Amino acid sequence: MTLFLLAGLAYASATEWKAKWITPMVNQNLPNTWIGFRKQVSVAQVPTEAIARIAVDSKYWLWVNGEIVVREGGLKRGPNRKDTYYDEVDIAPYLREGNNTIAVLVWYFGKDGFSHNSSGKAGLLFDCQTPGIEILSDASWGGSLMNAFSTAPAPEPNFRLSESSIRYDSRRAPKGWQTNHDIHLGECIEIREAGEAPWNKLHKRPIPLWKDFGLTDYVAIEEKIGNTHDMLICTLPYNAHVTPWLKTDVTEGQLIEIYTDNYLKFTGEHILRAEYITGKGQQEFECYGWMNGHKVYYVYPHGMKRPEVKYRETGYNAEFAGEFHCSDPFFEKLWTKAARTLYVNMRDTYMDCPERERAQWTGDAVNEAEQAYYVLSRSADDLTRKWLREIVGWQKPNGQLFAPVPAGNWTKELSGQVLSTIGYFGLWNYYMQTGDRETLADLYDGVKRYLALWQTEHDGTVVFRHGEWQWGDWGSNVDIVAIHNILFYHAIKGMQRTAQALGKTNDARTWAEWMKNFEKGFNDRFWNGKAYRTPGYEGKTDDRVQALAAVIGAAGTDKYPAIVETLHKEYHASPYMERYVMEALFVMGYPEFALERIRQRFEPMVKDDRYTTLYEVWNDKATVNHAWSGGALNVLSRYLCGVAPVEPAYRTFQIVPQPGNINRASTVVPSIAGTIRSSFEKTSKRFTLKISVPDNTTCIVGIERKYAKIALDGKRIWQQGQFIPHSSYGTATQDDDAFVKFTVKAGEWTITADK
Repeated sequence: MTLFLLAGLAYASATEWKAKWITPMVNQNLPNTWIGFRKQVSVAQVPTEAIARIAVDSKYWLWVNGEIVVREGGLKRGPNRKDTYYDEVDIAPYLREGNNTIAVLVWYFGKDGFSHNSSGKAGLLFDCQTPGIEILSDASWGGSLMNAFSTAPAPEPNFRLSESSIRYDSRRAPKGWQTNHDIHLGECIEIREAGEAPWNKLHKRPIPLWKDFGLTDYVAIEEKIGNTHDMLICTLPYNAHVTPWLKTDVTEGQLIEIYTDNYLKFTGEHILRAEYITGKGQQEFECYGWMNGHKVYYVYPHGMKRPEVKYRETGYNAEFAGEFHCSDPFFEKLWTKAARTLYVNMRDTYMDCPERERAQWTGDAVNEAEQAYYVLSRSADDLTRKWLREIVGWQKPNGQLFAPVPAGNWTKELSGQVLSTIGYFGLWNYYMQTGDRETLADLYDGVKRYLALWQTEHDGTVVFRHGEWQWGDWGSNVDIVAIHNILFYHAIKGMQRTAQALGKTNDARTWAEWMKNFEKGFNDRFWNGKAYRTPGYEGKTDDRVQALAAVIGAAGTDKYPAIVETLHKEYHASPYMERYVMEALFVMGYPEFALERIRQRFEPMVKDDRYTTLYEVWNDKATVNHAWSGGALNVLSRYLCGVAPVEPAYRTFQIVPQPGNINRASTVVPSIAGTIRSSFEKTSKRFTLKISVPDNTTCIVGIERKYAKIALDGKRIWQQGQFIPHSSYGTATQDDDAFVKFTVKAGEWTITADK
């Protein structure tokens, strides 16, 4: 059963915590500690709802009367450097009159990582207060270390991962402990009040609990017989987060290893796997620590009876609500692979990759959030909001922002990615997509404080900030000074619009003046007549800088031909920064070249049918599921099909297709204002655009000026360079030499343009 985060429940959110943090007396807070907690409670009358607030470090599984209620609850710590998240779960549907048993299994990572800040203590806080019922964690609960769980022997996962590889010994398992009170659990002690260190202030979980797809058969199973071990190679339908499952009745003491194809790939930087030791009789095992990959391997002693195997997919609770279709199957497949890559990089946070690091590198998240607006249902916005709030929530006392966060073993300022996050394509784009003014207001001062650390030259450009990790992109010929200049302009552009939206007129005026000074200084200092280059930079001309300058708006239209000529020659950007190259070519009005370059760059990974996801770099030597590579997804929906917000929350949006050499394409955009549909078909003489505009919105339609006449639902509205007045449309500001633009209200519309 899928459970969603329960928000806005007045009784639960207004109630003070009464529960105590508890742990077994014997617990010593060792890494990879597993603890079982249990409590029997009497219920006279089952309420309509009973909200349990549950906090742990690090993960938990909840049963009520033996029925699983939550699989892998809890979020990696934390919202800031000190605090902890808690979940809200309605347990009323699982309660019954009379005696009830609450059982919680806690997995304490006990290690810092690139996505987790360990509290240093394993504990449980369980607080359910509803009229007639109080279920509170205290010393009356039973609790024991679950010694069936231990850490699998070396090789251990690399230092970026806070999770351990799990070994489960079924011979030591207290089977049925969740409901069988004959199985004695040890004594619990109360160790802290709610809100005290080391967990500190408790913040309600801002994203849904995971979507559970249920136990499922593998697509295919291949059995390989060896001299000492046999193996099942099990194929998944696509790259996914899975918890492998098995069932067997072999003799006790048999060791079964479980891992994915990613484990075999990363032998140098080891990742997670699992081991299972069989007990007596028929038994089932599901590995609670999720893995990901395209294949799952079960390795067991030669001659052992083949186990029955399945898997459970879990993932972020959002639907694939967006669509893209195209007459060219290459771009359709690229969009689909990008969507799968995005989804496999979403869980507690946006991730760079789901196996090696699981880290929220914030530049990756900029690209991922943009893709999520076009492909996923709007519950994905909760993860975007969480990311932005965490970046600022982890701000250092000296004002620095850094990534990845949350993290317990990383503190370096990654200035380029941070500037991307807080700027026009990060925070401001989030506001345009969602209309969430509260988050914009809450983060403004922290962003302003960070930008105050930067200094400018006399000409308005940026004094190069060495920081702690001056990274611009993977690959060669990175003109880092120019990149940081243009990314700072990008941050200021976002802040200028943010100040306007928040009514901070003095700030908005200051940011606007800085932008004006920067544009002149940047072009005087970095433009050499043919391209943007830092004086003294000796590498090849950086395609990233040209693209960023064009797409962010520092380059004037007079420079577009030279920039395009440079982009025909220079190919240095990684898939991460290539997103801006694609976008810049559309912004400058070169859709044919944009599509040509996308195909040239991405064709090897799109055609590689071994993977349903996109590589980290231009070959498969690194990770093969890196969502920073999915920039083509939003470019195809936003520019090729032309759907983008003009006002916050899509109150006004545009559909301005740039078809290039594509004859037919369509997209479905699950915007916060409602579902937007757009499809076009192009012949040698006619362009047909069909659109669906949600209620209470206005759409600006743009048609290329190369057509002689335009009709709306069969009625001529434009001919020979002039609009023909009609009540079915409104005219838009005609300040665009490339497109004829007009507005329509909610409804279904067909636009035809003829040469």
